[in-house]
Amino acid sequence: MPTIFLESRDNPKLKHLRGLIEQNTYRKKQGQTVLEGTHLTLAWLEKNRQIKSIFTTEHALSHPDFEKITDQYTGIIFVLSESLYKDLSTLGTSIACLAVIDLPNSRQALNFTEDTLILENIQDPGNVGTLLRSAAAAGIEQIVCTKGSASLWSPRVLRAGMGAHFSLYTYENIELEDILKEFKIPVYVTSSHESESLYSKSLRKQCVWILGNEGQGASDYALAHAEAVSIPQPGGQESLNVAIAGSVCFFEMVRQRL
Repeated sequence: MPTIFLESRDNPKLKHLRGLIEQNTYRKKQGQTVLEGTHLTLAWLEKNRQIKSIFTTEHALSHPDFEKITDQYTGIIFVLSESLYKDLSTLGTSIACLAVIDLPNSRQALNFTEDTLILENIQDPGNVGTLLRSAAAAGIEQIVCTKGSASLWSPRVLRAGMGAHFSLYTYENIELEDILKEFKIPVYVTSSHESESLYSKSLRKQCVWILGNEGQGASDYALAHAEAVSIPQPGGQESLNVAIAGSVCFFEMVRQRL
């Protein structure tokens, strides 16, 4: 395998990598993002997707998990010192592996008759990644993000998604007003106000789920154009974390369809 050692933090390759890790606007401009860790990189390769370049350390090169990657990847591997790598990495304790990939394009138009998850202004990368992971596990393949939501293909969201992205169709920077009336199936929005219990709904057929901002909840527009559902909480908490609430909804849907 071809390897190149990089020793200067001012190397253009490292500046490019840092920009992809830290800046959403740079990722969009370059049309690339970064997978961090061997788990995500292997999951990507298992989907027969291409990697543009890989950055690692000399110590990690001989690790069995990294060798699984080099069995499938034949491109250049850039080797960094431990200190340079730690300066770039956001994981800290994982096997050193930063893989640069091209941002995927949605390969099909939004289908208005299929199960869909709409993330409305959800800003925490951990919540977004967890919701994608739960949606994929529940068989929801379409993910729509409105403007203001965390970037789906940022390294942090990718890490939280644990590879779920790679089996989903994703659409970003969508205006809710442009799509909501186009759906031919029931649309549900989670809300603790003027809502009916999730468990009173029949979820056996395809539907849409709207989950709103962590602090403000769903928008007035979403509430006006969807059926509001709530999750009973006999313990008396004001609300659930949005990723937990979404997961409960998805798997109630799964339970009813079994």
